[in-house]
Amino acid sequence: MPAFDLPPADLERYRPDVAEPADFDAFWKRTLGEAAGAGDVLVSADPVDNGLRLTETWDVTFRGFAGDPVRGWFSRPAGVGEPLPAVVEFAGYGRGRGLPHERLTWVNAGYAHLLMDNRGQGDQYGCGGDTPDPHAGAPGGPGPAARGLLDPHDHHFRRLITDAVRAVDAVRALPGVDASRVAVAGNSQGGGVALAVAGLVPDLAAVLVTAPFLCGFRRALDLTDASPYGEISAYLAVHRGVEEAAYRTLSYVEGISFARRAQAPAHFGVGLRDTVCPPSGAYAAFNRYAELTGGQEEKVLHAYPFNGHEGGDAVHVRRQLEWLRAALGS
Repeated sequence: MPAFDLPPADLERYRPDVAEPADFDAFWKRTLGEAAGAGDVLVSADPVDNGLRLTETWDVTFRGFAGDPVRGWFSRPAGVGEPLPAVVEFAGYGRGRGLPHERLTWVNAGYAHLLMDNRGQGDQYGCGGDTPDPHAGAPGGPGPAARGLLDPHDHHFRRLITDAVRAVDAVRALPGVDASRVAVAGNSQGGGVALAVAGLVPDLAAVLVTAPFLCGFRRALDLTDASPYGEISAYLAVHRGVEEAAYRTLSYVEGISFARRAQAPAHFGVGLRDTVCPPSGAYAAFNRYAELTGGQEEKVLHAYPFNGHEGGDAVHVRRQLEWLRAALGS
């Protein structure tokens, strides 16, 4: 085990205190209420030719933060008529939704699948995105992690997390979805966003979180200069003396705080040599998961001692598939 983070035995019992703002719940209730008041969540769902015979895909637009249009790919197994449980997936940092044939695991497993585009991202990896961020003008760094860093109302992740909550509303409004069996899933940034949604949407059926970003900001900034945390450090290196304002903003998107409020059964994965999203953040979220809602829901964590940010890779995906089948009764 590399020395940059805690030893495995310490990780297993790691439950750090979190500096939560007093208005954390009110902040998110107000933010989500404003988004819901912008009109019906679903704007359009247009069939597209994805080049595949066994998967049907729709180009979806729904209303996210402030009613902004957010894009996504919605897919179902071709020729299946009955309502299906759905997986809403959130992409990693710097990625967009890409092309409709890129992410087929969940639909091939028999689920309806909505892949949400990341607003204002999509230019670092993959095949791009289609959702601009019209609210990205506040002071902050050029990368999403530091955009609007000095005020929680301006921060990029306030908007992205709101979009993600609205994505759950959108998939429930789409035809052929069993609205009572909706799971959220993601890796890295997507894992952190899935965890946030789990803390904000009380009736999810399951949550799958791998190598989550947004968890344990203060410790992560002490441990790694890798992006995305490194973008925050780089901004603070130039704008000296604003650290407390930045920490206050980040406290409103802290994954551990969302984890404490979650209720759905949860499946975690973490690589113990992950220098991008240090494993202590994932363990902190896991160990404090659901503690404000009873703490009795099913949760499981798979750790991969010799893996980094890739975690368990395809081995872990197979574990996710088996676990989700049992969790959704499908």
